[in-house]
Amino acid sequence: MLEYNDKIRAAAKRLLKEGVVDMVIGFKKGTMPMMNEPCLIKRPEDADTLVWDANCGINLANYIVGRKEKIGIVAKGCDSRNIVTHITENKIERDQLYIIGIPCRGMIDKTAVTNLCEGEITSVVCESDTVKVAGNDFEKKIPVSDVMQANCSVCIHRNPVIYDELAGEEVVEQTDVDRYADVEKIDSMSTEEKWNYFEDMFSACIRCYACKNACPLCYCPTCFVDEAKPQWVGKSQDKIDIRTFHFLRAYHCAGRCTDCGACERACPVGIKMKTLTKKMEKDCFDMYGWEAGLSLDQRPPLDTFKPDDPEAFIK
Repeated sequence: MLEYNDKIRAAAKRLLKEGVVDMVIGFKKGTMPMMNEPCLIKRPEDADTLVWDANCGINLANYIVGRKEKIGIVAKGCDSRNIVTHITENKIERDQLYIIGIPCRGMIDKTAVTNLCEGEITSVVCESDTVKVAGNDFEKKIPVSDVMQANCSVCIHRNPVIYDELAGEEVVEQTDVDRYADVEKIDSMSTEEKWNYFEDMFSACIRCYACKNACPLCYCPTCFVDEAKPQWVGKSQDKIDIRTFHFLRAYHCAGRCTDCGACERACPVGIKMKTLTKKMEKDCFDMYGWEAGLSLDQRPPLDTFKPDDPEAFIK
């Protein structure tokens, strides 16, 4: 994906120089390996700082909510779907945006890379099919398929769904993947096994809210975890409070989550909380044939009502 760099920079320079946008939101090289940072540029000469590779997993749609400026934004498939959601939910206007679409081949999992290396990593270079990793005392190449983020390995919407220009040729979409194998595995468990599974999963949670802060869907002015009148959930490390936070946040993402993986990527203790939002995604697909962020013209199933909806209790 390194070949996208020149096209992204050229587009950003042109848009800013011609006054098409007031700013461009993209990525710059991070101070740590595998940690490219979101950045906002307003001058054409700053466009050369923009980069794109398989370390750009943060969802940039997180940075456009409520803005009034004309914005250029670099967007891969899941980012573009979240942009559609923001437009649908009246958080931004479509004519405010100039979308530089990125056909995406997947992001790498920095934890997976770290686990395959001994010693401190000082450099990670993403090549076409491999990741070249170097440290103070080692250098190795790892197949991208071995360290790809789990959500990317089963993604079927790698190309942007809306854009004003593309930074490269569209990639071939994956068709031979089982998107919900992890959800179905948990569904097949007994009640006791499910309880133990989630108890173990949440046991590491330190309530840092990194998942919430990284999620482009969590834009409420006051989150339910901060409500005091009434108080929805306590601030303690009590197991009930931790479970309540994760389950309620997942329900708030129902019919809206694009499986971008930003929550898990941000988690400092490696909690697989995407398991919950993936279950909501599967239920919406099974019951309504709905996938979030694919159309500006169709309303999400959970904010519409039809007299012939299948459940009799709502009539």
